[in-house]
Amino acid sequence: MTTATSGTLLVNGSRIVIKIGSALLVDAATGKLRENWLATLAEDVARLRARGQQVIVVSSGAIAVGSKALGLGPRNTLALEESQAAAAFGQIGLARAYQQAMERHDIRIAQVLLTLGDTERRRAYLNARSTLTKLLDFGLVPVVNENDTVATTEIRYGDNDRLSARVASMVDADCLVLLSDVDGLYTDDPTRNPDAKLIPQVDAITPDIEAMAGTAGTDMSTGGMVTKLEAARIATEAGVHMVIAKGAVDHPLSAIEAGGNATWFMAHDTPVVARKRWISGALQPAGTIVVDAGAARALSQGRSLLPAGVSAVRGRFDRGDAVIVKDQAGTELGRGLIAYASDDAARIAGHKSGEIEALLGYRGRDEMIHRDHLALNRAAKRTHNAEAGQSTAGAQTSET
Repeated sequence: MTTATSGTLLVNGSRIVIKIGSALLVDAATGKLRENWLATLAEDVARLRARGQQVIVVSSGAIAVGSKALGLGPRNTLALEESQAAAAFGQIGLARAYQQAMERHDIRIAQVLLTLGDTERRRAYLNARSTLTKLLDFGLVPVVNENDTVATTEIRYGDNDRLSARVASMVDADCLVLLSDVDGLYTDDPTRNPDAKLIPQVDAITPDIEAMAGTAGTDMSTGGMVTKLEAARIATEAGVHMVIAKGAVDHPLSAIEAGGNATWFMAHDTPVVARKRWISGALQPAGTIVVDAGAARALSQGRSLLPAGVSAVRGRFDRGDAVIVKDQAGTELGRGLIAYASDDAARIAGHKSGEIEALLGYRGRDEMIHRDHLALNRAAKRTHNAEAGQSTAGAQTSET
């Protein structure tokens, strides 16, 4: 990959997720945060935002900070409850450090605590996605940390590499940047083999690529190249380009854009296309939504499904479940993630969005299924696009 190409991927992405490892943030000897390095990262983030890009940071470091301050040993020697206590203590200092670094550039941050489970359960996934999207709409930089005080398996074996990939997938990011203590994927362990070669671009994660991953991390982190490849698989399958680059330099994002050593993992779909493929093929539908003719035609034009266009609700499902969408002739139009549980969906079916609060007692979403969460069958698109003169009362054009 050329320098121009690698720089372009980061420069042109509208939504960037940056993962920062513990070894970069925390001095191993003192347990103190590297505030000077964090200041240069904040300058990079400010530059990205100045050119119109949205930024999310996924950060490690809470356990590393807390364990040193509490007089505990290295992370890999801690009992689960010690790790959780260290995280609870260290999280405060970590958040304060980010706030101080970013506010010098008039950037406001918001802290979001997640576990991998939150990104895998559909209901929690939708809630987290909505929260992160709204924070970006407010002009904030979300700083996502793993919720180590309640996580179990994630603390013992997990990492923020995979969490960052899940977050990037969740928010339809264009690029995921893994800043690490390594500068990319090598053909062999470069600390042991001086002939090891950096691989600048990976188009597919093959068995040969997997064989190149070592297991070594640092005493400050639980991740290694294996977890980074797992993150790359999650990200690229979701349509997100990912780069592994050495973070232990000042202005690490600028260094990537300038063509510094890195390994780029290439996605071959856009995030929206990748997510719709996941909806259509990977999820088991829990119910069925029947729509009228006007809504069916409007959906084929790329609009969201409103309650007014729903003529029947079948099955039992919860908010966030996958449902089949059919027209009144029984033809499957596609599948989507529903914004309401089945009982509530049945109550508001056929009604205008402005009536939702009066019907349910709370202000829900205007859309029954947002267009970003709807995967239509190609045949259904052709059929209903060919039908003319139909009402579009049951759907709307919705901003992403």
